[in-house]
Amino acid sequence: MAWRGWAQRGWGCGQAWAPSGGGRSCSELITALAPPRLLGGRFNFFIQQKCGFRKAPRKVEPRRSDTGTSGEAYKRSALIPPVEETVFYPSPYPIRTLIKPFFFTVGFTGCAFGSAAIWQYESLKSRVQSYFDGIKADWLDSIRPQKEGDLRKEINKWWNNLSDGQRTVTGIIAANVLVFCLWRVPSLQRTMMRYFTSNPASKVLCSPMLLSTFSHFSLFHMAANMYVLWSFSSSIVNILGQEQFMAVYLSAGVISNFVSYMCKVATGRYGPSLGASGAIMSVLAAVCTKIPEGRLAIIFLPMFTFTAGNALKAIIAMDTAGMILGWKFFDHAAHLGGALFGIWYITYGHELIWKNREPLVKMWHEMRTDGPKKGGGSK
Repeated sequence: MAWRGWAQRGWGCGQAWAPSGGGRSCSELITALAPPRLLGGRFNFFIQQKCGFRKAPRKVEPRRSDTGTSGEAYKRSALIPPVEETVFYPSPYPIRTLIKPFFFTVGFTGCAFGSAAIWQYESLKSRVQSYFDGIKADWLDSIRPQKEGDLRKEINKWWNNLSDGQRTVTGIIAANVLVFCLWRVPSLQRTMMRYFTSNPASKVLCSPMLLSTFSHFSLFHMAANMYVLWSFSSSIVNILGQEQFMAVYLSAGVISNFVSYMCKVATGRYGPSLGASGAIMSVLAAVCTKIPEGRLAIIFLPMFTFTAGNALKAIIAMDTAGMILGWKFFDHAAHLGGALFGIWYITYGHELIWKNREPLVKMWHEMRTDGPKKGGGSK
């Protein structure tokens, strides 16, 4: 009754202020304004105040890697850096996240093969000059007194004994070792996770598709990949040449990561990936397709040999099963994408891409020859 008396005084509805006939009575107004009754004759005074404020919108929490999806599995793998504190931001429209990576893949692949064609052109031009320089260097070495036990001489001797393929992949191996060492710097962990692991739920999508190809967190992972690359380097460079091999290797790394993106978006299993396995799978698949009767063996079981064609079939079957069944220790989608690209390129891509590089080379040659002429005429 105390609340009702306050309402009458506050609204001016006492007997002294009663409205004239024909209008609503004070008791009717009090009944309309009174809050609902709870527990008999008691009132809930907080209902009116509660209705006077808007409810704050609920913030969408970013997806963390330790959810029930692939993040948990990746966290258990020794090949992947720890991701307990890593926050991912999957897009509410997953298909849209593939647009930028798709154009990056197409553009980077085109630039890689275009740069390789120009590189080969410049190498051919300088080969004659290098030949005469080599003759001069040999003559100077013959009349120069030799130093015994010179470290530089030993390094040059080791380098000259390597095949063209081994010399080519030496730079790739050095880059992988450098990135592996950077993973051991605690202050760089966030930067390495952001730019050297590929994940479609990350804020950075394009550059990790290339940088993660040179990134390994596990020493065993890096050693196994570099051993396979070193083993197949001579064969693949003999088949494609140094320049074309580099274009295929880098393009395969980006393409395999894009296939991994598509698989993760389709299945919803977001998680970081890193390693050169996708690019190396393209090298292995290209060699096995070109030389299917070659004999291969496992490093720890050299007594068991098998043909390259059968090995390729087994690898593709295993990666296909792993992608379908959701095995999460390896990125089977990236492996499969790299292998399929290697098979396609050695079968069709060489004819479609590399043998049609002549217009680009001619345009580059004209730019190189016209430049000095214009410069000489302006003097």
